[in-house]
Amino acid sequence: MSGMNKEYGRTERMGAIGEDKYSQQDLDKQNSTVVLIVDDDENIVELLTLYFEKEHYRVYSCLNGNEAMEVFHRSNPDVVLLDLMLPGRDGYDICRDIRRESDVPIIMLTARGDTLDKVVGLELGADDYVQKPFEPQELLARVRAILRRTDQTTKQSETVTVTEDDKVTYPGLSINMSQYTVVADDNIIEMSPKELELFYYLAVHPNRVFTREQLLANVWGYDFFGQSRTVDVHIKRIREKVEEIGKKYGWGIHTVWSVGYKFETFDPDSET
Repeated sequence: MSGMNKEYGRTERMGAIGEDKYSQQDLDKQNSTVVLIVDDDENIVELLTLYFEKEHYRVYSCLNGNEAMEVFHRSNPDVVLLDLMLPGRDGYDICRDIRRESDVPIIMLTARGDTLDKVVGLELGADDYVQKPFEPQELLARVRAILRRTDQTTKQSETVTVTEDDKVTYPGLSINMSQYTVVADDNIIEMSPKELELFYYLAVHPNRVFTREQLLANVWGYDFFGQSRTVDVHIKRIREKVEEIGKKYGWGIHTVWSVGYKFETFDPDSET
């Protein structure tokens, strides 16, 4: 295994800046998927580099938060593995900066199991989180899964439309806020106003996780003093009306345990 370049805070194998340290033979063997690891633990970086390169990913790494965005821009990654606790700028700051300019999937790595850490990371735009210590095989599986979802979302983007008249459409689904109507599988679905508004809000932000508090604030309004249980009840009612239809077409409301909900798109064939 190569040593660590302390000046640049990344592995020598990756080069100080870009891809030039990969030989052409390396590039021929690897796929085009680029993984960026931002973690101050050299042992974790070395271990994950071994695992991902063995699976023919190209890996770039950075050991501190101050240089993370520089390496991000130069490596143009397909997925970022981001530690929360970093020297210099922390993972929250890096996540926020990445989200200002890119939708690249971000998996947070955290040594703490606090729900608050997870919620804050997801609210800033992270797509998933893994608690340390973790098995490299699990992280690799999560990367593969998130890349599959990202690829599926990209393929489906041409079939997802939000029009100026507040109408969002997916295969087999149309939610019209102007007319307050939901049509699924060519059938009109009866929903209460708040059920429809909640369903619409999630659907116009596909694959983005919202906490119950965020949904209360954005759907019910900041002056609403009800409990977060209100969101759970409305989600349950929506699912009862459209869940089976969604499985047929590749969409639905997914629960992110201990955090909240998201409107998820997926390949319906893979669910059968």
